[in-house]
Amino acid sequence: KLSGSGLRAQPCTSTGPQDPWGKGPAAGGGPAGTMGSKAERDPPAVFDWFFEAACPASLQEDPPILRQFPPDFRDQEAMQMVPKFCFPFDVEREPPSAAVQHFTFALTDLSGTRRYGFCHLRAGAHSCLCILSHLPWFEVFYKLLNTVGDLLAQDQVSEVEELLLNLLQQPLPVTQASVELGRGVTVSSAHSIPPPAPGNSGPLSCFVAPDSGRLPSIPENRNLTELVVAVTDENIVGLFAALLAERRVLLIASKLSTLTSCVHASCALLYPMHWEHVLIPTLPPHLLDYCCAPMPYLIGVHSSLAERVREKALEEVVVMNVDSNTLETPFDDVQALPPDVVSLLRLRLRKVALAPGEGVSRLFLKAQALLFGGYRDALICSPGQPVTFSEEAFLAQKPGAPLQAFHRRAVHLQLFKQFIEGRLEKLNTGEGFSDLFEQEITCNEGFSGAVRSYQLWADNLKKGGGALLHSVKAKTQPAVKNMYRS
Repeated sequence: KLSGSGLRAQPCTSTGPQDPWGKGPAAGGGPAGTMGSKAERDPPAVFDWFFEAACPASLQEDPPILRQFPPDFRDQEAMQMVPKFCFPFDVEREPPSAAVQHFTFALTDLSGTRRYGFCHLRAGAHSCLCILSHLPWFEVFYKLLNTVGDLLAQDQVSEVEELLLNLLQQPLPVTQASVELGRGVTVSSAHSIPPPAPGNSGPLSCFVAPDSGRLPSIPENRNLTELVVAVTDENIVGLFAALLAERRVLLIASKLSTLTSCVHASCALLYPMHWEHVLIPTLPPHLLDYCCAPMPYLIGVHSSLAERVREKALEEVVVMNVDSNTLETPFDDVQALPPDVVSLLRLRLRKVALAPGEGVSRLFLKAQALLFGGYRDALICSPGQPVTFSEEAFLAQKPGAPLQAFHRRAVHLQLFKQFIEGRLEKLNTGEGFSDLFEQEITCNEGFSGAVRSYQLWADNLKKGGGALLHSVKAKTQPAVKNMYRS
């Protein structure tokens, strides 16, 4: 049972060193802002753990936990590891900020389940409020932490306990529904504030849960908004190309909120692909060796730690300094994209970035449709057999064109393989799919023939029949190594 004493002082400290190659921020599920594993799509509660940690006096000390909720939270691994992520800067050199800062970190276990830590670094950086959740609800949790911070500043501890208890016990909101959290607070999936409950004439504080069926929009999505404000168009395209090539990418910034927003927004531009590798939106000082990892990664580094990072043996790393708006890369990833895709992004990005709405997200979705929309021509279904993907048929498209050269590299990318496997799984389990990416392909005139055959094939599949896409020749019999099976 959850008692009312959960937010009183806790004599807990995190102890023991953290293995820099441990499983904490390892690679895994979907990108930030999207739902990846089943645990992320269907978490047991809105959040797992809330706590306040004090800022340590030195880099060698661990942040002590001042208060937590629920009081019976006993995940020892989380209690030892998570507070260290709450102060991802040099506490000995960085002057305290007079303003509140919001930022996030991400933890992924060995099963690929990702949890997010949403942080509210209080003015003066003396302590940090953090809430741990499987849900990538940035705006919801930042606003919630602001509310909690205001209540704690007024010593209204019991009100905070009531708020968190209501939130922990409520089921997740369904489409166009809201959840009342007591004392006039709701979490809603509708993009409007519901009317006050009977007997409650005061205004509601409504936390709007993001709609997973819509693209991120400006200014509602703070991550995307900060990215287009802080980073030039050319460098946004460069980041997109580097992530699409699965490089090791470092982002550096002096403002934690801008740093993590740029990391998460960059990931979101890959939709419908997911970043499948190491993701650390804010790198804590004790994990700086992660920057030397041999595998692809996307890591955010506070500027107070940048000098220590650059002293390490960094090889073939793309470095984006948000403060100076400079992108350093040893690769020609932008030039490796088909010229028509690069022209599309360069010509339209600034225009859509200056306007509110989904324009930026829609533009990169269109680019992804141009790059990967032809995958549907390589889906093969034989009677009595599972749907397969023919790599040979995919690579045979647009012979001699820049797109074919891009596809030759793309088939080796983990994000593309995971995308195909996800599509095959949905088809072979009879679930099917109709998402924004498929709709964008349908709108693309270049794939009009594939659209008609795909729709016919999909309809036959639902009826239990089998059909071969007419664009894949009957004589094509790809080897097992050229098939991605679910």
